[in-house]
Amino acid sequence: MTPRVVTIHQPECFPWLGFVDKAAQADAFVILDDAQYSKNYFNNRNKVRTAQGWTWLTIPVETAGKATQTFAEAAMREDGWRRKHLATWTQSYGAAPFAASVLPFLEDLYARPLTRLGAFNEAAIRFLFERFAVRAEVRLSSELDCPGTATDKLLAICRRLGATEYLSGISGKDYLDEAKFAAADIAVRYQDFHHPVYRQRFEPFLPAMSAFDLLFNHGPEAARIILRDPAFPRLKEVFT
Repeated sequence: MTPRVVTIHQPECFPWLGFVDKAAQADAFVILDDAQYSKNYFNNRNKVRTAQGWTWLTIPVETAGKATQTFAEAAMREDGWRRKHLATWTQSYGAAPFAASVLPFLEDLYARPLTRLGAFNEAAIRFLFERFAVRAEVRLSSELDCPGTATDKLLAICRRLGATEYLSGISGKDYLDEAKFAAADIAVRYQDFHHPVYRQRFEPFLPAMSAFDLLFNHGPEAARIILRDPAFPRLKEVFT
């Protein structure tokens, strides 16, 4: 059987480099858009670098009476956040070396008539994957018809896509039932991500910003950096 690595992740908002690194190691990347939405993790917000340090970019989501809604169902509130986001991006990165190749996408993204968080995040994720030269096939879990929760759902997706290996985030060690994967002849591997250190617009270097930070500052070189180019040092700490 031809080796096939599958990885699965909830659709994070403007995801960080660890998210991109995970996708870069896979043959298929599944956006878990039918998972239950939970606010104020990285599902509707992420960090961007500023002159003062960093700040959150947060997308407000309608949650009243919708405790079990999925990412695909979660509706974004329209209260001026798009304009505020663009102002933050422009102020923080307008003078960055590769602003001209990144800001137009963000301006277009915020102008799109998207109303659901899952679709908005997916658009940003696909742009990042293109710019970071991620070759993984991108699929939506909502289109795969794989019911279940926790390990059972992840395993069903892997089997549906013909996986020989499931690449999990390091936190998967806390909840994955590896025996079920072994019974299905699917190996489990955990991501070992050491954050690259690169030139940012402001000093000192701060890790774990949105992956857009690297694009703004290094443009086409970003793909080489995320692919563990030895010219760029790595932090010793394993990030999750």
